[in-house]
Amino acid sequence: MQRLLLLLPTTTYRTHDFLDAARTLGVEVVCASDEPSTFEAHAPDNLLTLDFADPDAAAAKVAALADRRPLSAVVGVDDLTAVAAAAIAERLGLRASGRAAVAAARDKYQMRQCLAAAGVPIPRFRRIALKDDPFLAARGVEFPCVLKPLALSASRGVIRANNVDQFIAAFRRIVALLARDDVEASGDAAQFLLAEEYLPGIEVALEGLLIGGTFHALALFDKPDPLEGPFFEETIYVTPSRLPAATQAAIERVSADACAALGLGEGPVHAELRVNNDGPWVLEVAARSIGGLCSRTLRFGTGMTLEEIILRHALGWPIASLARERRPAGVMMIPIPRAGRLAAVRGTEAAGAVAGVEEVAITAHVGQDVVPLPEGWQYLGFIFARAETPAAVEAALRDAHARLSFEIA
Repeated sequence: MQRLLLLLPTTTYRTHDFLDAARTLGVEVVCASDEPSTFEAHAPDNLLTLDFADPDAAAAKVAALADRRPLSAVVGVDDLTAVAAAAIAERLGLRASGRAAVAAARDKYQMRQCLAAAGVPIPRFRRIALKDDPFLAARGVEFPCVLKPLALSASRGVIRANNVDQFIAAFRRIVALLARDDVEASGDAAQFLLAEEYLPGIEVALEGLLIGGTFHALALFDKPDPLEGPFFEETIYVTPSRLPAATQAAIERVSADACAALGLGEGPVHAELRVNNDGPWVLEVAARSIGGLCSRTLRFGTGMTLEEIILRHALGWPIASLARERRPAGVMMIPIPRAGRLAAVRGTEAAGAVAGVEEVAITAHVGQDVVPLPEGWQYLGFIFARAETPAAVEAALRDAHARLSFEIA
């Protein structure tokens, strides 16, 4: 039986879906987390504790394990584990993108440099040291602009500024965020932020898979809610896209160019783009799959999940089809309206009864402290829907969300 190493941070939403996919494929799983498990002493070959922030140490520890019991594949399930997974794969000679390419995708400034050098359309940008005077730093940018940390994901710390005063406030807010105990920032990510041109237009997300350097588009998601700031909280994703076929082809082409510019060649890719009258512009390219529980909107071929496809690719197994099912689908990431403690959730039964809604998954628990963007990164839950048209999917998600209420003390 082949053995698969999954890197599963304690904070990830992705654990159950990846473990379910591994069980479906019938492979033996080794789980690595950033915090020790009470069961680790009883299963030393199947449970590991790794420091995902130290890829070299993680690779050395896994190599020692692989000397006793070889591994067939390694998969990092999110941004926190992407570079460590690439380092382990490189050390063991397993199928994955190169570590340098994954690290470049993880650092927004390095990513921007690579894409700019290759002529990929991106917003104008500059890196600013956190120790700099924000008033002086603001003189070097055009407004409106967007400030963001170099390494955080899920729109955490991403803030629009329309003038110098807003720039200074956003700058100081990001500095405070990066100083928090629950934020893992090291190296350049702890010393700099990125300021870039604000691009008007609509935003989309493209899910893809790289096989031998070739980009395969899996699903293009529309984001029907405007993302204009001051914060950029994502809510609704709907696929297939309602954009013209020529625009969709341009999005896929630009995304493939971005992957090539970064040197990514194997594994899942999640790209975020803006589209306006000048065409598609690349905002982010991540060497991992879509976040949260959003992958549950996707089914391929005869019913394969996105996680099954990712694991099959890493193991070098054949994939019968990368074609997404034809029926439109979507997800709503339920936003946190304000900070506080979640006291009650109401209306889940009514929301689940909306035509087209398949599941209402409340992932926050009563008694939990909840933090909205830009400091927070989690959601109250997820709503999933399928219908005959993308418009019907969007309507079902909005209707279901309207029936939910959250008491936050």
